[in-house]
Amino acid sequence: MGLSSSAEQPQPLRVVVNSTKEWVDRLNPIWVEGQLIEIKQRSGAMQFLTMRDTLAEVSVTISTTRAVLDAAGPITEGTIVAAWVKPVVWAKSGSLVFDCRELRPSGEGRLLAAIEQRKRMLQAEGLFDPSRKRRLPFLPKRIGLITGAGSAAERDVIENIARRWPAAVVEVRHTLVQGPNAAEQVIDALTALDRHPEVEVIIIARGGGSLEDLLPFSEEALARAVFACRTPVVSAIGHETDTPILDLVADLRASTPTDAAKRVVPDAATEAANLATAVGRMRQAMITRVSTEQRRLDEVRTRPVLRDPSATLDGHRERLTSTRERLGRAIEVRLREERTGLTHAIERVRALSPKATLQRGYAILTDASGDTVDRVAATAKGAKLTARMADGQLGLTVTKTDPVEQP
Repeated sequence: MGLSSSAEQPQPLRVVVNSTKEWVDRLNPIWVEGQLIEIKQRSGAMQFLTMRDTLAEVSVTISTTRAVLDAAGPITEGTIVAAWVKPVVWAKSGSLVFDCRELRPSGEGRLLAAIEQRKRMLQAEGLFDPSRKRRLPFLPKRIGLITGAGSAAERDVIENIARRWPAAVVEVRHTLVQGPNAAEQVIDALTALDRHPEVEVIIIARGGGSLEDLLPFSEEALARAVFACRTPVVSAIGHETDTPILDLVADLRASTPTDAAKRVVPDAATEAANLATAVGRMRQAMITRVSTEQRRLDEVRTRPVLRDPSATLDGHRERLTSTRERLGRAIEVRLREERTGLTHAIERVRALSPKATLQRGYAILTDASGDTVDRVAATAKGAKLTARMADGQLGLTVTKTDPVEQP
């Protein structure tokens, strides 16, 4: 029954809200499709999403649990989903919210969710690890190319390689590039080129297309085959905005097939210009170095010691002459001093010599035994003595002894 009311007798707000809630609660759950334009991640169990109609400007708030959101897989903003919802009125705020019981990606959103889940699995296994990616050779002997027969991608790659490096050799393998059998054919071509003894780099190229057209290049089997390749692999799939799994596992991602050609071979004209520039720089560096060394050599030659090498000996010669003269004078002084000292010593020795005493009229008396007689008591009357004088000796006989009394 409808509620009666008037300006004089209005209904309480709680009654109106509760009546609306009771009416909405009688509605059954329903599957709806829309685009998620906002995902508000919260720490609690309850999560809130904003869904917009894919055509009209109509949007609603959706409440759900973290378990429902996680079960839907990796979902991002912009994904088109199918949601099983039931309208709910929150009495406290009077807000109409759609409670989501189940959430599934639909259309491209389903495909994107599946690809995202596959990316996470392969990333966890290390297939995207940057440390395992190999560097491309500077100038490969032979370039492997996997692409569609007669495709624009094949033409872009071959023409740009020939323009940049005319001597480059391209080994082409034609495969399907879309459809259910495309991934298998690309894997077979990749295996054959990887075994080729002269192929040093492999390009997998395809032009742009829809998400469904590029699905083969996100296949798990193709990603694992590229990861197992011994030859570096370049991915050139679609346009710059397209990012299949092949781009992540390849050793190098090129934004377009034309970009792949630029990455694989250098530009001959550019390299020739760089080489000419390098040669010019080396030549100028050598000229500069020789000029610098010549200037240093000229500076060394202007030094006096090199202009007249014997000039350095003049100073040494003068010092040697001066030293020799000082040494001669010092020797003469020292000899004169030593001669004077020796003369004085001889004079002192001569003054103390017994011979000098004898020359003054003294004599030395010795007995028959040759002992010196220096006292009267040392001899006796009738003793035979010898008197040694300055010019000879005399034989004496003692006739008298007269000792002198000591005071």
